[in-house]
Amino acid sequence: MPRQPSLLPDENYSAFLSDLKGRIRAAQVKAALAVNTELIQLYWQIGSEILRKQEQEGWGAKIIDRLAGDLKREFPDIKGFSRSNLKYMRAFAEAYPEGQIGQQVAGQIPWFHNCMILDKVKDPQARLWYIQKTIENGWSRNTLVMQIESSLYQRQGGAVTNFDRTLPTPQSDLAQQLIKDPYNFDFLSLGADAQERDLEKALVERIKDFLLELGVGFAFVGSQYRLEVEGDEYWIDLLFYHLKLRCYIVIDLKVTEFKPEYTGKMNFYVSAVDDLLRHRDDQPTIGIVLCRSKKKTVAEYALRNVSTPIAVSTHQLPEQLKANLPSIEQLEREVNAAIADLASDSEVG
Repeated sequence: MPRQPSLLPDENYSAFLSDLKGRIRAAQVKAALAVNTELIQLYWQIGSEILRKQEQEGWGAKIIDRLAGDLKREFPDIKGFSRSNLKYMRAFAEAYPEGQIGQQVAGQIPWFHNCMILDKVKDPQARLWYIQKTIENGWSRNTLVMQIESSLYQRQGGAVTNFDRTLPTPQSDLAQQLIKDPYNFDFLSLGADAQERDLEKALVERIKDFLLELGVGFAFVGSQYRLEVEGDEYWIDLLFYHLKLRCYIVIDLKVTEFKPEYTGKMNFYVSAVDDLLRHRDDQPTIGIVLCRSKKKTVAEYALRNVSTPIAVSTHQLPEQLKANLPSIEQLEREVNAAIADLASDSEVG
C-alpha cells in the first residue's frame, strides 16, 4: 500500500523554511544596498553636472533654484530634488572628484548619512574613516552625529600604551586603535564632589551609553569584580570582555591625574585575571588606567618595563563637574605662585 503524504511537515521542513527565510532576507539587504548605491551614483552625477556647468559655462548659483523647480514639476512624487538636496549633490561631487566615485565607499551608507558627514567633517581622511565606521558598526544617523561631535576620529588610538612590546602585532594594532583618549562621559550626571566610586556607579547605571562610548565589541562582565588571591580579596572597578580581541579588559577608574604607582596596581589585576579567569584560548588580558589627566612622559616611563599590556587614557567628565575641579595647569600655577610668595617673604625677612 502506497505511503500517504503527511499532513504535517516533517522535521526537515523547519530547516528548509529557515534557510529560505535567510536567503530572502539576504536578498532584501542586497537589493536595498544596490538601490542605495544607484541613488547615490545618480546624485553624484547630478552634482558633477552642476559643477561642470558652473565652472565651464559660468552658470551662477541660481541655476540650482531653477533646476529644483523644473525637476519637481517633472517628478512631483520624488522628494530628492529640493534646492537644499541639489546643493548637497554638488558638495558631494566636489568632495569626491571624478575617477574616485567607483572606489568610494560612500555608496554603502544612506544619503543623509553622507550629508551629515559633508556638513560636519572637512578632512577627507576623516570623512572616509567615519563612512567606514558607519558601515562596520551600522550606526544610525543620530549615532553618527554623536560620534562626529565627540571627535571620535581624533580620539581613536591616542592612549599611551605598551602594546607594541606586550602584544602580538595583529592584536597590538587593533587594541591600540580601539582605545580612545579621552573618553567622553558627558552623558553622566554627577555632582561636584563626585568620587571614583560615584563615577563607577554612574557608568554602570548608564552602561548602554558607556558601551557605546567604549566602542563595538565590549561586553560588560561586572563592576567591583571580586578576585581572591591567597585568602585576600581584591576588587576590580570594571571588568569587560572584548569579542574581537578575545580577551578580558580591566578598567581602573581614577578622578585624579595619572600617578606611576597606578601601573603597579593594574599590573597585579591583569596578572590575576590572566591566572584566575583567562581561558586557554583567550588572548592576554589588557588593563586600562582611566584618569582625569596624564602627563605623557610620566605615563610612558611608568609602562616602559612592564610586561603586561596596559594603557593609560583620560576621561572627559561632565561640564558641571569639570567646572568645579581645578585643572592640572591651574594647580601648577597656584603652587608656583605660593612658592614665589614664600621666596618673596624670606627675602623681606
